[in-house]
Amino acid sequence: MSHTYEAKAVEALVELGLMTAHDQLDGTAQKAAADNWSYSHFLGYLLDAELKGKYQRTVAMNTRFAHFPYRKQLEDFDFKAQPSIDPKIIDELATMRFLAEGRNVVLLGPPGVGKTHLAIALAVKAIEAGHRAYFINAMDMARKLAEATEGNHLPRLIKNLTKMRLLILDELGYLELSKPQASLLFQVISLRYEAALPIILTSNKAFGDWASVFAADHVMASAALDRLLHKSTIINIRGDSYRLKEKRLAGISTNINSHSIQPDQS
Repeated sequence: MSHTYEAKAVEALVELGLMTAHDQLDGTAQKAAADNWSYSHFLGYLLDAELKGKYQRTVAMNTRFAHFPYRKQLEDFDFKAQPSIDPKIIDELATMRFLAEGRNVVLLGPPGVGKTHLAIALAVKAIEAGHRAYFINAMDMARKLAEATEGNHLPRLIKNLTKMRLLILDELGYLELSKPQASLLFQVISLRYEAALPIILTSNKAFGDWASVFAADHVMASAALDRLLHKSTIINIRGDSYRLKEKRLAGISTNINSHSIQPDQS
C-alpha cells in the first residue's frame, strides 16, 4: 500500500506542476528519514523548495519580458561619483513604496550620468518584489504606437502597456517627436496616470524645455508634466558623464563639456 501512495505522490506532484518538489522528493524523503523529521517538517521543507524554485522562474520570466538592454543593480551604482544624488532617496525607492502609491520617478540629467542605470536597477528591484516591468526607449515607444495605429491594433497595444505594474520610459527628449507621436505617447502617460500605474522616466531635458519634446505643443507638454509630476519623485543629476570620466582617466582628451540640468520646479 505504501508503494502505491509513493507512486501517487510522484504522479500528483507532476499533475500539480510542482516540478521542483518532484525533483527533490527522493532526496528530501531520505533526509527526513535519516534525521527523523515530523511529517509537517518534511512537507514544509519540500514545499519551501518548490516556492523558491517558482519565485526564481517568475523572476527570470519577468526579466526576459522587461526587455532590459542590459542588467544593472543598485549595489553597483557609484554614488561617490554622483554626489548630487541622495542615496537615502534611492534606498526609499528601492522599498517599492512608490509602486503602491502610484508615484512616478523622474530622472533628469545630461547623458552618461547614470539615469538609465538607476531606472533599470529600480525595475530589477520591482521584478524581484513580484511585479512586472517593461523597459522601452521613448522614441521606440512612439514608433510602436504609430505602427499600431497604422495596423489598427492600437487599443490592444495600449491595453498591454497598462497591464504591467511599472513602465520605464527611457531617453525622453533626446529626439523630437512628431505631433502624432507626441499625442500617442501622451495617451499612454494619461492612461497610466488614471490607473495609478507608475512610470520611471529618464530625460536630458529640463521641464521648461518639454514643449520641444511634445512637437512644440505647449498645452500637451503641460498636460503631460501635470500627470507625471502630480505624484512623483524627481531626481536631478548634476554630475559628469561616466563615459567622459573614463576617457579622462584613460588619458583621452575631449572638448565636450557636461552641463547640469536645472529643472523648472514651478
